[in-house]
Amino acid sequence: MGTLVVRRLAQLVPTLAVVSMLVFSLIHLIPGNPAYVMLGAQATPGQIAALTRAMGLDRPLPVQYWIWVQHILRGDLGQSYINGFPVAKLLALKFPATFALAVGALVLAVGAGVPAGVLAAVRPGSWIDRAVLTAASLGMGVPTFWLGILLILAFSISLHWLPPSGYTAFASNPLQSLRDLTLPAITLGVWEGALLARFARGATSEALSQLYVRTARAKGLPGHRVLWRHAVRNALIPLLTVFGIQFGGLLGGAVITEAVFDWPGVGRLLVTSILERDYQVVQAVILVAVVVFLMVNLVTDLTYGLADPRVRLH
Repeated sequence: MGTLVVRRLAQLVPTLAVVSMLVFSLIHLIPGNPAYVMLGAQATPGQIAALTRAMGLDRPLPVQYWIWVQHILRGDLGQSYINGFPVAKLLALKFPATFALAVGALVLAVGAGVPAGVLAAVRPGSWIDRAVLTAASLGMGVPTFWLGILLILAFSISLHWLPPSGYTAFASNPLQSLRDLTLPAITLGVWEGALLARFARGATSEALSQLYVRTARAKGLPGHRVLWRHAVRNALIPLLTVFGIQFGGLLGGAVITEAVFDWPGVGRLLVTSILERDYQVVQAVILVAVVVFLMVNLVTDLTYGLADPRVRLH
């Protein structure tokens, strides 16, 4: 196991090198100048040019990239051009909100989507199967921003049950934290749950059609034991793959949901930084998001052996 982890981590190095070059190049293709954004429309060309030189943005892109990489290797993500705040501390402040939203959304998605998909696979062609497939199609087809707005109109403005926006740390006020989290988590969890339901149905249906399941039934094993011990357990591998991909993506920031609910997470930070041409923050957010995504997928790969002892990772 230790050798596997070391080998996988070593494989991340060239990936991150390529990603860093792509991120840096694409960021600098965005029209606009951070110096102009910082000084405002009333600044003179001389003032803009002076600030551009002070920030090192007048240097050739390869030189800027190498300077940035040197700072990254030392663990320095730089400072925001707009407010001068260290990017690492900025991410540390924003990540807990994104993590809470990702966990809340996936708890709802797994709790609703996976059982619904398994139940649909057990009753193929029934009204339950048709209902699950219809609900999954609707869940994947409804735009996230539209669903979020509808939930705000229904549960915040009309019924006054839940707050329309805001974030409270769980440690400071658990009840208010859950109230703030409910609508954003539902908005994000609907699409995730629909996706997991479809994958759970497909994976379970395929497992139920295998010869070992028929053999288990022929031996007279109870139906629930055949389902959970043989079918669902073997369907966990593709489900874990989807779960890892989705969770890694959510930890990188749910941009639309965070914008709709004014959620102070990484996704909203990314949008704001792009609009302000804050290159240092944008580069760091994307790079950290890629690292988190790769690490989550590494952990997902390692859990395959726990889900199915027959799986041997090499």
